[in-house]
Amino acid sequence: MSVAMKLAFKERVRAWAHKLDVHVVWLGVRPMRNKWASCSTNGHLNFSVDLLSLDQALWDYVIVHELLHFSVPNHGRLWRSLMRAHLGEWEQAEEQLKRQAGSLQPLHPTP
Repeated sequence: MSVAMKLAFKERVRAWAHKLDVHVVWLGVRPMRNKWASCSTNGHLNFSVDLLSLDQALWDYVIVHELLHFSVPNHGRLWRSLMRAHLGEWEQAEEQLKRQAGSLQPLHPTP
């Protein structure tokens, strides 16, 4: 993992957090076994180091996905409409993420 890539990723998270008006208390990029990312109600965000090797459009999908959970804790209609408002056809990124990285579980469960 390149330090420059990790810094670029964190800067992208901060830019999205600013755009979505989310206060991030702590931001980490680390190895994660079964998830792409996680967030907590106290403002902590963790992202999988495996994301760094993927396309930035997939970064945006995972970043926005997690940041929206600070205001919408589920994957209901409001969350989906906010994803669409910020990322357009976000389902395409989700499918691409599943195809490219098969071993990790997807963030958005398939109904």
